[in-house]
Amino acid sequence: MAYTYDRVLKDVAVDDAEMLVRDALAEKGFGVLTEIDVKATMHEKLGVEMPPYRILGACNPGMAHKAIEIEPRIGAMLPCNVILRQVNGGTEISAIDPVASMQAVENAELHSVAGQVRDLLRAALDAA
Repeated sequence: MAYTYDRVLKDVAVDDAEMLVRDALAEKGFGVLTEIDVKATMHEKLGVEMPPYRILGACNPGMAHKAIEIEPRIGAMLPCNVILRQVNGGTEISAIDPVASMQAVENAELHSVAGQVRDLLRAALDAA
């Protein structure tokens, strides 16, 4: 099972892709709780140069609330990460597949919520 949903925004720079992704996520009820500039962190901590790579921690509050009600420790697996990375010809955007990431939790009700979140994330990435 694939653990991410991916697409490439052809001829779109990472900064522009990030704006598109943030807007598309917001349209589907997600906010961005965390932001990590991996390129900057690797440069600062290791002196390593790499192409642009960012991680956005996206959260749909309504879905997160449902998941936490069902499985209180599920917060250890939140938020849903979305990455943006420079590739040849554009920016690849990838979102975690919540269904894949929740496989370790044996709870059918939680898997149902994860499926709803997966659909929302995919719709957001498709709209970006």
